[in-house]
Amino acid sequence: MRWKCLLPAVLLLLFLLNGCAVITIPLLPATEELRERTVEGEGNEKILLLDLSGMISEEKRRRLGFREEASMVDELKEALQKAERDRNIKGLILRINSPGGTVTASDIIHHELLEHRKRSGQRITACLMDVGTSGAYYVATAADEIVAHPTTITGSIGVVAMKFNVQGLMSKVGVEQETIKSGAMKDLFSPFRPSTPEEQRLLQTVIDTLHRRFVGVIVDGRRPITREAVEKLADGRIYTADQALELQLVDRIGYLDETILGMKKDLNLARARVIVYYRPDGYKSTIYSGLQTPPLQLNLLSINGQEMLAPPGVRFLYLWLP
Repeated sequence: MRWKCLLPAVLLLLFLLNGCAVITIPLLPATEELRERTVEGEGNEKILLLDLSGMISEEKRRRLGFREEASMVDELKEALQKAERDRNIKGLILRINSPGGTVTASDIIHHELLEHRKRSGQRITACLMDVGTSGAYYVATAADEIVAHPTTITGSIGVVAMKFNVQGLMSKVGVEQETIKSGAMKDLFSPFRPSTPEEQRLLQTVIDTLHRRFVGVIVDGRRPITREAVEKLADGRIYTADQALELQLVDRIGYLDETILGMKKDLNLARARVIVYYRPDGYKSTIYSGLQTPPLQLNLLSINGQEMLAPPGVRFLYLWLP
Protein backbone atom coordinates (compact mmCIF):
# COMPACT_ATOMS: atom_id res chain seq x y z
CA MET A 1 0.00 0.00 0.00
CA ARG A 2 2.84 2.37 0.84
CA TRP A 3 4.43 1.91 -2.64
CA LYS A 4 1.05 2.38 -4.32
CA CYS A 5 0.72 5.71 -2.52
CA LEU A 6 4.20 6.85 -3.53
CA LEU A 7 3.87 5.78 -7.18
CA PRO A 8 1.94 8.88 -8.38
CA ALA A 9 4.49 11.18 -6.75
CA VAL A 10 7.40 9.29 -8.37
CA LEU A 11 5.74 9.44 -11.80
CA LEU A 12 5.08 13.17 -11.40
CA LEU A 13 8.72 13.78 -10.43
CA LEU A 14 9.99 11.84 -13.46
CA PHE A 15 7.66 13.83 -15.72
CA LEU A 16 8.87 17.12 -14.33
CA LEU A 17 12.53 16.15 -14.64
CA ASN A 18 12.02 14.96 -18.20
CA GLY A 19 10.51 18.29 -19.16
CA CYS A 20 13.12 20.46 -17.49
CA ALA A 21 15.82 22.24 -19.47
CA VAL A 22 19.38 21.79 -18.26
CA ILE A 23 21.34 25.04 -18.11
CA THR A 24 25.13 24.80 -18.20
CA ILE A 25 27.05 27.78 -16.85
CA PRO A 26 30.73 27.76 -17.91
CA LEU A 27 33.28 28.58 -15.23
CA LEU A 28 35.24 30.76 -17.68
CA PRO A 29 33.94 32.81 -20.62
CA ALA A 30 34.67 31.54 -24.11
CA THR A 31 37.67 32.99 -25.92
CA GLU A 32 36.50 35.75 -28.23
CA GLU A 33 37.97 36.96 -31.50
CA LEU A 34 40.52 39.74 -31.56
CA ARG A 35 39.12 43.25 -31.54
CA GLU A 36 40.71 46.51 -32.59
CA ARG A 37 41.36 49.53 -30.38
CA THR A 38 42.99 52.86 -31.17
CA VAL A 39 45.57 53.81 -28.55
CA GLU A 40 46.69 57.10 -30.07
CA GLY A 41 46.48 59.25 -33.19
CA GLU A 42 43.71 59.86 -35.70
CA GLY A 43 42.95 59.36 -39.38
CA ASN A 44 41.97 56.49 -41.65
CA GLU A 45 45.42 54.99 -42.09
CA LYS A 46 46.72 52.75 -39.33
CA ILE A 47 49.91 51.41 -37.77
CA LEU A 48 49.42 48.11 -35.96
CA LEU A 49 51.32 47.47 -32.73
CA LEU A 50 51.83 43.78 -31.93
CA ASP A 51 53.47 42.21 -28.88
CA LEU A 52 55.97 39.37 -28.63
CA SER A 53 56.51 39.07 -24.88
CA GLY A 54 57.84 36.31 -22.67
CA MET A 55 58.98 32.83 -23.65
CA ILE A 56 58.53 32.07 -27.35
CA SER A 57 56.73 28.75 -27.53
CA GLU A 58 54.22 26.83 -29.63
CA GLU A 59 52.71 25.26 -26.51
CA LYS A 60 49.11 26.01 -25.59
CA ARG A 61 48.63 28.14 -22.49
CA ARG A 62 46.08 27.50 -19.78
CA ARG A 63 43.92 30.13 -18.13
CA LEU A 64 43.73 29.67 -14.36
CA GLY A 65 44.90 26.12 -14.95
CA PHE A 66 41.65 25.13 -16.67
CA ARG A 67 40.82 26.31 -20.17
CA GLU A 68 43.38 25.78 -22.90
CA GLU A 69 44.11 28.95 -24.84
CA ALA A 70 45.97 29.79 -28.02
CA SER A 71 49.73 29.58 -28.07
CA MET A 72 51.96 32.53 -28.94
CA VAL A 73 52.28 31.14 -32.48
CA ASP A 74 48.48 30.82 -32.79
CA GLU A 75 47.84 34.37 -31.61
CA LEU A 76 50.45 35.96 -33.86
CA LYS A 77 49.10 34.09 -36.90
CA GLU A 78 45.56 35.21 -36.03
CA ALA A 79 46.71 38.83 -35.71
CA LEU A 80 48.59 38.75 -39.03
CA GLN A 81 45.58 37.29 -40.84
CA LYS A 82 43.37 40.03 -39.42
CA ALA A 83 45.92 42.69 -40.43
CA GLU A 84 46.07 41.38 -44.00
CA ARG A 85 42.33 41.92 -44.41
CA ASP A 86 42.63 45.58 -43.37
CA ARG A 87 43.88 47.70 -46.28
CA ASN A 88 44.15 50.76 -44.03
CA ILE A 89 47.03 49.18 -42.11
CA LYS A 90 50.21 50.52 -43.67
CA GLY A 91 52.77 49.32 -41.19
CA LEU A 92 53.32 46.93 -38.30
CA ILE A 93 55.53 47.48 -35.26
CA LEU A 94 56.47 44.28 -33.45
CA ARG A 95 57.25 45.20 -29.85
CA ILE A 96 59.64 42.51 -28.57
CA ASN A 97 60.42 41.79 -24.94
CA SER A 98 61.65 38.21 -24.79
CA PRO A 99 64.77 36.16 -23.98
CA GLY A 100 63.88 33.75 -26.81
CA GLY A 101 62.38 30.30 -26.68
CA THR A 102 62.09 27.09 -28.64
CA VAL A 103 63.82 26.72 -32.00
CA THR A 104 60.67 25.71 -33.86
CA ALA A 105 58.39 28.43 -32.47
CA SER A 106 60.99 31.11 -33.23
CA ASP A 107 61.39 29.78 -36.76
CA ILE A 108 57.62 29.61 -37.40
CA ILE A 109 57.05 33.20 -36.27
CA HIS A 110 60.00 34.39 -38.37
CA HIS A 111 58.53 32.60 -41.40
CA GLU A 112 55.03 33.99 -40.82
CA LEU A 113 56.37 37.56 -40.64
CA LEU A 114 58.29 37.14 -43.90
CA GLU A 115 55.21 35.75 -45.65
CA HIS A 116 53.07 38.56 -44.23
CA ARG A 117 55.43 41.16 -45.71
CA LYS A 118 55.19 39.50 -49.13
CA ARG A 119 51.41 39.18 -49.14
CA SER A 120 50.42 42.49 -47.57
CA GLY A 121 53.22 44.86 -48.54
CA GLN A 122 53.04 46.29 -45.03
CA ARG A 123 56.28 47.60 -43.58
CA ILE A 124 57.47 45.79 -40.43
CA THR A 125 59.66 47.32 -37.74
CA ALA A 126 60.91 45.29 -34.78
CA CYS A 127 61.27 47.36 -31.62
CA LEU A 128 63.43 45.66 -28.98
CA MET A 129 62.48 46.67 -25.46
CA ASP A 130 64.09 45.33 -22.24
CA VAL A 131 65.37 42.05 -23.70
CA GLY A 132 65.47 40.85 -27.30
CA THR A 133 67.87 37.94 -27.26
CA SER A 134 68.40 34.63 -29.03
CA GLY A 135 65.10 33.41 -30.55
CA ALA A 136 63.58 36.87 -30.08
CA TYR A 137 66.38 38.37 -32.17
CA TYR A 138 65.90 35.52 -34.69
CA VAL A 139 62.30 36.71 -35.08
CA ALA A 140 63.35 40.36 -35.34
CA THR A 141 65.49 39.69 -38.42
CA ALA A 142 62.29 39.21 -40.44
CA ALA A 143 61.55 42.93 -40.08
CA ASP A 144 62.49 45.69 -42.52
CA GLU A 145 64.13 47.54 -39.64
CA ILE A 146 65.24 46.75 -36.09
CA VAL A 147 65.15 49.49 -33.47
CA ALA A 148 66.66 48.95 -30.02
CA HIS A 149 65.58 50.80 -26.89
CA PRO A 150 68.60 52.61 -25.35
CA THR A 151 68.72 50.05 -22.52
CA THR A 152 68.01 46.93 -24.60
CA ILE A 153 70.02 43.75 -24.11
CA THR A 154 70.21 41.69 -27.30
CA GLY A 155 72.43 39.06 -28.91
CA SER A 156 72.88 35.65 -27.26
CA ILE A 157 72.93 34.21 -30.77
CA GLY A 158 73.16 30.45 -30.53
CA VAL A 159 71.51 27.21 -29.45
CA VAL A 160 71.38 25.46 -26.10
CA ALA A 161 70.19 22.04 -25.00
CA MET A 162 70.41 21.11 -21.36
CA LYS A 163 69.30 18.54 -18.86
CA PHE A 164 69.52 17.87 -15.15
CA ASN A 165 71.47 14.76 -14.18
CA VAL A 166 69.44 13.47 -11.21
CA GLN A 167 71.22 10.13 -10.85
CA GLY A 168 73.06 11.17 -7.69
CA LEU A 169 69.94 12.59 -6.08
CA MET A 170 67.91 9.46 -6.83
CA SER A 171 70.59 7.17 -5.39
CA LYS A 172 70.56 9.16 -2.15
CA VAL A 173 66.85 8.53 -1.66
CA GLY A 174 67.12 4.88 -2.67
CA VAL A 175 65.45 5.14 -6.09
CA GLU A 176 66.84 3.29 -9.09
CA GLN A 177 65.77 3.71 -12.71
CA GLU A 178 65.72 0.86 -15.24
CA THR A 179 65.41 1.25 -19.01
CA ILE A 180 64.78 -1.39 -21.63
CA LYS A 181 65.51 0.01 -25.08
CA SER A 182 65.59 -1.09 -28.69
CA GLY A 183 68.84 0.70 -29.49
CA ALA A 184 71.82 2.24 -27.77
CA MET A 185 70.64 5.81 -28.46
CA LYS A 186 66.96 5.34 -27.63
CA ASP A 187 67.29 7.07 -24.23
CA LEU A 188 69.59 9.75 -25.58
CA PHE A 189 70.26 12.55 -23.08
CA SER A 190 68.46 10.72 -20.28
CA PRO A 191 68.45 12.70 -17.02
CA PHE A 192 68.92 9.50 -15.04
CA ARG A 193 72.55 8.94 -16.08
CA PRO A 194 75.54 10.89 -17.38
CA SER A 195 75.71 11.32 -21.16
CA THR A 196 78.29 9.29 -23.05
CA PRO A 197 80.90 11.00 -25.28
CA GLU A 198 79.15 9.57 -28.34
CA GLU A 199 75.80 11.03 -27.24
CA GLN A 200 77.41 14.41 -26.65
CA ARG A 201 78.93 14.35 -30.14
CA LEU A 202 75.57 13.47 -31.68
CA LEU A 203 73.77 16.29 -29.88
CA GLN A 204 76.55 18.70 -30.78
CA THR A 205 75.96 17.87 -34.45
CA VAL A 206 72.28 18.80 -34.09
CA ILE A 207 73.12 22.01 -32.25
CA ASP A 208 75.71 22.98 -34.86
CA THR A 209 73.14 22.48 -37.63
CA LEU A 210 70.58 24.67 -35.86
CA HIS A 211 73.25 27.27 -35.14
CA ARG A 212 74.19 27.47 -38.83
CA ARG A 213 70.54 28.08 -39.61
CA PHE A 214 70.46 30.92 -37.07
CA VAL A 215 73.56 32.50 -38.64
CA GLY A 216 72.02 32.15 -42.11
CA VAL A 217 68.81 33.86 -41.00
CA ILE A 218 70.82 36.83 -39.70
CA VAL A 219 72.88 37.03 -42.91
CA ASP A 220 69.70 37.03 -45.02
CA GLY A 221 67.90 39.56 -42.86
CA ARG A 222 70.74 41.92 -42.02
CA ARG A 223 72.45 42.52 -45.35
CA PRO A 224 75.11 43.72 -46.09
CA ILE A 225 76.56 42.10 -42.95
CA THR A 226 78.70 39.12 -43.98
CA ARG A 227 78.55 35.53 -42.78
CA GLU A 228 82.09 35.82 -41.45
CA ALA A 229 81.10 38.82 -39.35
CA VAL A 230 78.01 37.08 -37.98
CA GLU A 231 79.95 33.94 -37.10
CA LYS A 232 82.39 36.00 -35.04
CA LEU A 233 79.70 37.66 -32.95
CA ALA A 234 77.40 34.60 -32.72
CA ASP A 235 79.19 32.93 -29.80
CA GLY A 236 76.31 33.38 -27.37
CA ARG A 237 77.43 36.65 -25.80
CA ILE A 238 74.96 39.46 -25.17
CA TYR A 239 75.23 43.04 -26.42
CA THR A 240 74.04 46.44 -25.29
CA ALA A 241 72.09 48.61 -27.72
CA ASP A 242 75.20 50.65 -28.54
CA GLN A 243 77.25 47.52 -29.21
CA ALA A 244 74.48 46.02 -31.34
CA LEU A 245 74.31 49.18 -33.44
CA GLU A 246 78.06 49.13 -34.00
CA LEU A 247 77.89 45.46 -35.04
CA GLN A 248 74.96 46.18 -37.43
CA LEU A 249 72.62 43.91 -35.47
CA VAL A 250 70.18 46.82 -35.18
CA ASP A 251 69.53 49.80 -37.45
CA ARG A 252 69.11 52.50 -34.84
CA ILE A 253 68.48 53.24 -31.17
CA GLY A 254 65.26 54.88 -30.06
CA TYR A 255 62.19 54.77 -27.89
CA LEU A 256 58.87 53.24 -28.91
CA ASP A 257 57.23 56.62 -29.59
CA GLU A 258 60.20 57.56 -31.77
CA THR A 259 59.81 54.26 -33.63
CA ILE A 260 56.17 55.14 -34.36
CA LEU A 261 57.13 58.59 -35.61
CA GLY A 262 59.86 57.03 -37.73
CA MET A 263 57.42 54.65 -39.38
CA LYS A 264 55.02 57.49 -40.14
CA LYS A 265 57.88 59.39 -41.78
CA ASP A 266 59.07 56.36 -43.77
CA LEU A 267 55.52 55.74 -45.05
CA ASN A 268 54.82 59.45 -45.68
CA LEU A 269 51.82 59.40 -43.35
CA ALA A 270 50.76 62.86 -42.23
CA ARG A 271 48.21 61.29 -39.89
CA ALA A 272 47.76 57.74 -38.72
CA ARG A 273 46.13 55.88 -35.87
CA VAL A 274 48.17 53.47 -33.77
CA ILE A 275 46.01 50.43 -33.11
CA VAL A 276 46.31 47.25 -31.09
CA TYR A 277 44.42 43.98 -31.16
CA TYR A 278 42.99 42.71 -27.91
CA ARG A 279 40.50 40.30 -26.42
CA PRO A 280 37.69 41.70 -24.26
CA ASP A 281 39.29 40.45 -21.03
CA GLY A 282 42.61 42.16 -21.81
CA TYR A 283 43.61 45.75 -21.02
CA LYS A 284 45.36 47.80 -23.70
CA SER A 285 44.84 51.53 -23.75
CA THR A 286 48.32 52.95 -24.50
CA ILE A 287 51.30 51.91 -26.60
CA TYR A 288 52.92 50.48 -23.45
CA SER A 289 49.96 48.43 -22.22
CA GLY A 290 50.51 44.72 -21.76
CA LEU A 291 54.30 44.93 -21.61
CA GLN A 292 55.55 41.86 -19.75
CA THR A 293 58.80 41.26 -17.94
CA PRO A 294 60.51 38.33 -19.65
CA PRO A 295 61.44 35.34 -17.50
CA LEU A 296 65.10 35.39 -16.57
CA GLN A 297 65.48 32.79 -13.86
CA LEU A 298 65.75 29.06 -14.45
CA ASN A 299 64.91 26.37 -11.97
CA LEU A 300 64.42 22.63 -12.09
CA LEU A 301 60.90 22.55 -13.50
CA SER A 302 59.90 25.95 -14.82
CA ILE A 303 60.83 29.39 -16.02
CA ASN A 304 58.51 31.90 -14.39
CA GLY A 305 55.75 29.31 -14.12
CA GLN A 306 56.09 27.93 -17.65
CA GLU A 307 57.00 24.26 -17.51
CA MET A 308 60.09 23.32 -19.46
CA LEU A 309 63.37 21.48 -19.21
CA ALA A 310 61.88 19.10 -16.67
CA PRO A 311 63.28 15.58 -17.01
CA PRO A 312 62.85 13.40 -18.93
CA GLY A 313 63.43 14.84 -22.40
CA VAL A 314 65.46 17.47 -24.16
CA ARG A 315 64.49 20.65 -26.00
CA PHE A 316 66.62 22.68 -28.35
CA LEU A 317 66.32 26.35 -27.51
CA TYR A 318 67.20 29.70 -29.03
CA LEU A 319 67.24 31.14 -25.52
CA TRP A 320 69.36 33.36 -23.30
CA LEU A 321 69.95 31.51 -20.01
CA PRO A 322 71.71 33.90 -17.60
